[in-house]
Amino acid sequence: MAKERIGFIGTGIMGKPMAHNLLKAGFAVTVNNRTKAKAKQILAEGAVWASSPAIVANNSDVVITCVPDTPDVREVLLGKNGVIEAARPGLICVDMSTISPAATKHIGEALAARGVTLIDAPVSGGEIGAIEGKLSIMIGGPKEVVEKVRPIMEAMGRTVTYCGPLGCGQVMKLVNQVMVVHTIMSIAESFAFAEKAGLDLETTLKVTSAGAASSHSLKALGPKIIAGDFKPAFMVDLQQKDLRLVLEYADQLKQPLPGVALVRQLLAVLQAQGRGRDGTQALVDVIRQLGGKRN
Repeated sequence: MAKERIGFIGTGIMGKPMAHNLLKAGFAVTVNNRTKAKAKQILAEGAVWASSPAIVANNSDVVITCVPDTPDVREVLLGKNGVIEAARPGLICVDMSTISPAATKHIGEALAARGVTLIDAPVSGGEIGAIEGKLSIMIGGPKEVVEKVRPIMEAMGRTVTYCGPLGCGQVMKLVNQVMVVHTIMSIAESFAFAEKAGLDLETTLKVTSAGAASSHSLKALGPKIIAGDFKPAFMVDLQQKDLRLVLEYADQLKQPLPGVALVRQLLAVLQAQGRGRDGTQALVDVIRQLGGKRN
């Protein structure tokens, strides 16, 4: 049985290695990106360029989107020259962006009216997880359609988990982001505290990584903080977008999340300083500044 033709829209930090892994798994991949230059590497590896999302959809059985925010997903799926213009019964769209759960449902309804099924499948694991094909993928949508695309998802992720109807993948991703930002906050506070107390940070990392405080984030971001490396595995600006989505949804649920609100304000300091494109590990500098340290 021939493999599905895959369309991939959004070849950025996450999308490019994800598309690479689909090619590596033997899928035919057609790509589109706002800036063609950012797709250069994936095109050299064998992907085919399409000049619009509609053309991507016309040449694909499954269209994957991996773009920054809710308006971007809405534009590529429902906008002018969007996927909906090439809609046909049986076409499957898989949105792997992190966007509003409510918007996901509305976009799904618009596509369903044209015979297209939308699945939400946001990811966790960062750039390294995308490169290594070890992402955690959280899926919402009709279960029978989810099972159809599972082999495609398994080419990009190590853990593929069905979370419920359409929108549940996005809600699960927001839950994940709540935990992630609290972990990053704990790392930032701990390192600033250790540093000010005169502890060696290499030793601090070694000790904490070996005990109950250990986490994926600590092992990935701790060495970067020590090296003064603030290049993004995940940008502050994108984290802020995710936390905005968290707080908007929490407000709808009437569920206070005071810790998330605090971290969002602290990350806003980095944005005010022109560091929105730094990695989230740069939060340590805000905590250092609160202690009187100047950068």
